[in-house]
Amino acid sequence: MEVVVFSGLQGAGKSTWFAERYAQTHVRLSLDVLGTRNRETVLLHACLAVQQRVVVDNTNVTASARTRYALLAKAAGCSAVLVVFHVPTEVALARNAQREGKARVPDRAILGTAAKREDATWDEGFDRIIDVFEVDGERRTEERTR
Repeated sequence: MEVVVFSGLQGAGKSTWFAERYAQTHVRLSLDVLGTRNRETVLLHACLAVQQRVVVDNTNVTASARTRYALLAKAAGCSAVLVVFHVPTEVALARNAQREGKARVPDRAILGTAAKREDATWDEGFDRIIDVFEVDGERRTEERTR
């Protein structure tokens, strides 16, 4: 059983990554969908209780935001995987500009999130860290090892 935590700016491609890689096997927890942290917490605890694989699809750009999920996963006997999306702010802003309706967030939200970004470290409690890079529109991944 695993808890996968995404970390990246709005417009970094996190939800697309989920759809391409996890939609058939994991429950998606997203504040964009659930609306409140309380709903997210209740659903996360339910998934942990029944050993359902889950992806936390939020920005999670600070160590404290990510560590919370790693600790909960470990307490439930699950592995914790962090997927970090390294997308330049300019790319996230451009993608966001293509969105419509509620999917589009104010540019200041992306810029504010970018200002808070903290590099991921093993001290956060994850078993695996996967970095997703975009180079010339192509994605590549690198898995960190301890």
